[in-house]
Amino acid sequence: MLITLTESALKKLELLDIKEGKLPRIDADVRGGCGISVSFRFIIDDPRKNDYMVKYNGIKIGIDRFTFRNLGDVTEIDYTEENGFIVGDHFSSGACAIEFNHKF
Repeated sequence: MLITLTESALKKLELLDIKEGKLPRIDADVRGGCGISVSFRFIIDDPRKNDYMVKYNGIKIGIDRFTFRNLGDVTEIDYTEENGFIVGDHFSSGACAIEFNHKF
């Protein structure tokens, strides 16, 4: 897996006042009922015991196991003033499979 940060994401990270003991993390946001939607957020949070640690230009980034499994082979992190940090692509499945085997 390869994590890259755009120049604007790197500049924003340099400007952030990250408190001691906190680090940037990629976190999956899963939503859905019948279908599922997974998007990724870039947050500053406490490190988790079982996080994978990835380094980019000396910046440590934590990724939990679920998120790690769902990220692509190459994930780019970008930053815009309008949208904040943007992490790679998201995916969704609208499939709702219901099988009826009831005999009347």
